[in-house]
Amino acid sequence: MVDNLKHLNDENFEKTIQEGVVLVDFYADWCGPCKMIAPIVEELAGEVKGKATIAKLDIEQAQQTTSNFHVTSIPTLILFKGGKEFKRVVGLKDKETLKALILSAL
Repeated sequence: MVDNLKHLNDENFEKTIQEGVVLVDFYADWCGPCKMIAPIVEELAGEVKGKATIAKLDIEQAQQTTSNFHVTSIPTLILFKGGKEFKRVVGLKDKETLKALILSAL
């Protein structure tokens, strides 16, 4: 299932969010809630494949992008549509909430 996830960094971020609907999970390896939401995000990646892109961005590795989007708490999940921020959720969310978020942009 992890094959369905894109891993983003400062170099490929802008290009990735330009097309369609993209949910980006801003996380860090040391973050407990991030570890708890990871399997949910991975599961969603499989379920919405072909309709939306699910991506992860390590805030430690992509500090410029993290700063550009004013991400101060993690996990933060930002939904992009056509390159623009559409919606954002902060904190641990359940699968139904995240799936509804993605569907709202399709």
